[in-house]
Amino acid sequence: MTLYKQSAHAAARAGGSAEAATCASCHGMHDIKGAKDPQSRTYHLNVAATCASCHGNKDVIAKGHIAAGDVATPFADSIHGRALSRSGLVVAPTCSDCHGPHDIRRKSDPASRVARANVPATCGKCHEGIAHQFGSGIHAAMLKNGNDGAPACQTCHTAHAIQHADNPEWQLTVVNQCGTCHIDKLKTYRDTFHGQITSLGFRAVASCADCHGNHQILPASDPASPIAKGNLVKTCGRCHANASANFVKFDPHADKHDSERNAVLYYAARGMQFLLWAVFIFFGIHTALWLARGLKERRRLVPGGHR
Repeated sequence: MTLYKQSAHAAARAGGSAEAATCASCHGMHDIKGAKDPQSRTYHLNVAATCASCHGNKDVIAKGHIAAGDVATPFADSIHGRALSRSGLVVAPTCSDCHGPHDIRRKSDPASRVARANVPATCGKCHEGIAHQFGSGIHAAMLKNGNDGAPACQTCHTAHAIQHADNPEWQLTVVNQCGTCHIDKLKTYRDTFHGQITSLGFRAVASCADCHGNHQILPASDPASPIAKGNLVKTCGRCHANASANFVKFDPHADKHDSERNAVLYYAARGMQFLLWAVFIFFGIHTALWLARGLKERRRLVPGGHR
């Protein structure tokens, strides 16, 4: 009961919300069964359905002013939800594994298991190996330094609609997730061959994770980074078998608007832009003069508008 009093449900009740969950909402009233009983509402394989009775109910969501909306539906379609409902895996995480069973707190609460800074540890309870990789990367360092804008697991994978990482469709959409923070890098990536192909829906070319890694992301200045100068031939060689020191001089984020990064590209782009405008202007004037001359000739050959 002490833990429940610390929860978002108890706070909502205290605030006058009659829809907020109480003990009976999850455990039942007279038909309470132990959590290890397959018939119990709190049995591991049944927890998602128990939570969905409120967090998947549009009426409850509206009346309770639940800001997150319907989270039950995307969870049911996620890799975790399918592992529970279709495969019956009791080792698959359910709602209480991430949010806690009783002291469920809002993600804005620093003590919450799903507060941004705590998410890697929460996910790491199952994904221990990935948690170690993430923990040695630059994103984890930013979180530890109190940077609330730093990405955590849910930033890329989402909180509830988590898909299989080998899904090509998801791999394409995660490029945009990276772009929510790295706006300038996404823009320059989209200008390249790699970016244009992925924007068409093809996964056959490199996306962010192929070059930078996925969890243990390190800056280029770190010798262990896949994009460190000494590792570029190996990194590019995963796709390009004939990659050489000269080959890796290619700039995957070339910016035609930045003369300092690549002066040749900058002035070539400016030249092409000038040429394009010059062609349009020249032929625009040419067409206007041709039209004027044509109308003049027509009036000369057809006096009064009649032959």
